[in-house]
Amino acid sequence: MKRKILYGFLILNSSISLFLVFWFLFFMGSNREETTDSSYRMAYQENYRLFSPEVPNYLSFAGEAVPLDTFYVREGLERELLLNTFWQSNTMLLMKRAYRWFPVIEPILKKNNLPDDFKYLALIESHFLNATSSAGAAGFWQFVKETGQRYGLEISEEVDERYNLEKATEAACKYLQRSKDMLGNWTLAAAGYNMGEYGVKKQLEFQKSSSYYDLYLNDETARYLYRILSAKILFNNAVKYGYYLRFKDLYQPIEYKTVKVDSSITNMVDFANSYNINYRLLKELNPWIRKPKLTNKNRTEYLIKIPDPESIQYSKMLKNNKNAEFLFGDTLSNSENR
Repeated sequence: MKRKILYGFLILNSSISLFLVFWFLFFMGSNREETTDSSYRMAYQENYRLFSPEVPNYLSFAGEAVPLDTFYVREGLERELLLNTFWQSNTMLLMKRAYRWFPVIEPILKKNNLPDDFKYLALIESHFLNATSSAGAAGFWQFVKETGQRYGLEISEEVDERYNLEKATEAACKYLQRSKDMLGNWTLAAAGYNMGEYGVKKQLEFQKSSSYYDLYLNDETARYLYRILSAKILFNNAVKYGYYLRFKDLYQPIEYKTVKVDSSITNMVDFANSYNINYRLLKELNPWIRKPKLTNKNRTEYLIKIPDPESIQYSKMLKNNKNAEFLFGDTLSNSENR
């Protein structure tokens, strides 16, 4: 009997002990979770910060002032500035690519008396990717076939000069100058590049307005200038908006020589190999050659870029960059360093 009582006591004691253990674990676990969550929230609040990007007090496009005191103009610009400031991966890639391609575009704009700001139009049109849109627009300047041919670009199965940056930029200069002459200023000419100059002209007449910023337009054209302007702001003030790229982090220009060709090339791979480069390199610098052959029946003279195999090495590319270690778009120091 005593033994049964002793067993019963031990079982009861064990049950109470287990209950206490489970209660302790449950209570402490819940308390630990609450403590962890509280610590997390506190750390989050103390360390995570988002600031509204500063909208400039003054801004111009192609020398023409942007009316930032008008609420819908300011808010339209701020929308694109917010999107591009916080779409960091895309904006950083654009900065990297532009360092290679802006030096090609800038002198052509200058030669044709077009404002330098139009380089940002090419940037937002294509992101400097030789892609083709759903509407058939191609190249950095995104010409459709009919418009490209109208402005002097050869477009065929084997040759498509919409992908020739120099020639496409020349064509874009002609288009934009014509639009400016028709519409009256560069801002409207830029809008016309997106909507078509006749589409913009029709809206100016219908809405009895003379300013792009006061027009009620489709969403794409309404945002178009603000996208250009946000790129201009970020590129000229990269550090101010949180982008810390050194010049050596940007995609360096590629050195090359040009070879004149006025006859057919039956095999572009063999042609590339004859200059000690591979087909990939040939295509990288000459995307306007659309096929692995060039049937040149009319004996047209083409200039084919041939890169120096050594110059494509990253270390070689940086050799002549005196600003390699400086920060890109740092308005506080780059003016002294460059």
